[in-house]
Amino acid sequence: MKKKAYIVLGVALVLILMVWYFAGGEPAEEESVKVPVKSGLFEIKVTTTGELESQSSENIYGPENLRSVQIWSDIKINELIPEGTIVDSGDFVASLDQTEVLSKKKDLENELEKLESQKTKTMLDTSMNLRNARNELVNLKFGTEEQQITVDQSKFEPPATQRQARISLDKAERALNQAVTNYDLKVQKAKAEMQEVSATMEQAQRKLERMNDILKGFEVFAPKSGMIIYRRDWRGRKTETGSTISSWNNVVAMLPDLSKMISKTYVNEIDISKVRVGQEVKIGVDAFPDKAYIGTVDEVANIGEQRPGSDAKVFEVIINLNGSDSILRPAMTTKNEIITALIDSVFYVPIEAIQSNDTLTYVFKRTGNRILKQEVVIGPSNENEIIIEKGIAAGDEVYLSIPNNPDDLKFEPINN
Repeated sequence: MKKKAYIVLGVALVLILMVWYFAGGEPAEEESVKVPVKSGLFEIKVTTTGELESQSSENIYGPENLRSVQIWSDIKINELIPEGTIVDSGDFVASLDQTEVLSKKKDLENELEKLESQKTKTMLDTSMNLRNARNELVNLKFGTEEQQITVDQSKFEPPATQRQARISLDKAERALNQAVTNYDLKVQKAKAEMQEVSATMEQAQRKLERMNDILKGFEVFAPKSGMIIYRRDWRGRKTETGSTISSWNNVVAMLPDLSKMISKTYVNEIDISKVRVGQEVKIGVDAFPDKAYIGTVDEVANIGEQRPGSDAKVFEVIINLNGSDSILRPAMTTKNEIITALIDSVFYVPIEAIQSNDTLTYVFKRTGNRILKQEVVIGPSNENEIIIEKGIAAGDEVYLSIPNNPDDLKFEPINN
């Protein structure tokens, strides 16, 4: 009986040793998460967040030619209809602060009053000066005639007296001729002064008319029907009541063409080398998570920029949406998956499954009741998964976390 008991005990011990060996020396970690190896088409993509814009739009302008009336400062927006409002042609959009223009208009009106007074004074002064000049001409003419009479009467006088009378006549004639010339010059001068005053007045009047026309532009109306959209400044702040427009850029709002939309996005400098014009893009819109769209990369910036609130350099990328959808609106946030490469007929696993030390890359693979450290050769990856070129096969399962006592597990090298 003792011998039989020893035999049974020995057989049991052998069975226990066999179970321990085939289990890799470690019980299966059933609580660890494992996933099957995937196979087929592998997408490499760059994922970014973007914002919808219309591909083209018509600007709605505020007052034009502000610089022509010496308005250099920004103009404040007093009233603005809500963004997204549907308007018809001629509908009210915004009103702007007229304070500075009205002040300059008042100054110009005061200047015109002074010019009108100056013109009246010039006319009166000119009339008086010319009247005096004409009276002087008459007097000189009479004086010349008197001297002529004296000359005529002196023919019976001594030669010296005749000579004196002739000299006086010559002086009177010269004075008359000089006065006639001076009168002509005074007339020309008077005309020039009047022309100068009139020209200055006309210039001020034209400026006042231009200012009145400009003031009409401080009430802004839609040039055609559409949806009102407001642009953002370089800091990303949207135009709103209290914002300003400049004399150099007087755009108040836009009427976008909603039938052709783009997504403007920014790709970091690490990934930009993967992005090319013409690549397909999968587009989701945060406002409509059940909707999916397809687009195409249309433009890739050659020069990077630093966006507000970010230390990294990014490159602007423009994505055209294929087709149109009436529910899409400018400024909606998009999730863009730019497909940079497609690799067919490959095995791939989640990136979390890959383990490595200084020289080896491996996964924890489930084989029967055992867990092995399986050496692998990895290939390209995307944000979530990575291609396995060697070391796994269809039907294998890999672990996303490290099992207990990983140093006790058997290491399986790649069979070349």
